[in-house]
Amino acid sequence: MVVAQDFTVDLNKPLVFQVGYLGEAYQEWVHQPIVSKEGPRFFESDFWEFLTLTEWWVIPLIWLPVVCWFVSMSLRMGHSLPQIAGNTVHYLIHGCHHKHPMDGLRLVFPPAATAILLFPLSPLHDCQFWNLVKLMSNPSMTPALFGGGLLGYVMYDVTHYYLHHGQPTSEVPRNLKKYHLNHHFRIQNKGFGITSSLWDKAFGTLPQTKSAEKSR
Repeated sequence: MVVAQDFTVDLNKPLVFQVGYLGEAYQEWVHQPIVSKEGPRFFESDFWEFLTLTEWWVIPLIWLPVVCWFVSMSLRMGHSLPQIAGNTVHYLIHGCHHKHPMDGLRLVFPPAATAILLFPLSPLHDCQFWNLVKLMSNPSMTPALFGGGLLGYVMYDVTHYYLHHGQPTSEVPRNLKKYHLNHHFRIQNKGFGITSSLWDKAFGTLPQTKSAEKSR
């Protein structure tokens, strides 16, 4: 219990609708820190209480996509990044692969860069991808789903390598190789899919066949 003049604040009850009654004593009360990792309850309602509680990783998880969306809006409207910075970042992340598509040692995504993306603050419980998976599953399923996500990334990356350097003999991988190399050597602004053309169909980036181009 904390007593301020004639009003007593009960720290075991929701605080928000108590503190107004402190009057002039509020400033003195609020600037007396309580050192505890366990925070107070704000509201009686579980719903309103839930809306006041936020893990740190929720902020980048929610707002970084919004940031990217607004930046991309400016880019689509014709605004461009400073050329030196834009060129450097693009080349480092992806441009080098387009300039040297058969460089076998810079084709897959380096593990060091993947680790930085997965573990921004290093300990597993602070990993944004880990916490995203945890939101969608129960504690016993989270490690398996996390591992499954990493497995999907591994399969994607080695498939990408195989499409550049493998010599497929069966129809499906041969068509995938042709589709991807078409993106590198013929129409670079379309055909972004690696393991499938599904998303190119969905986003309107499916390249025309050579026969369709000739008939135009």
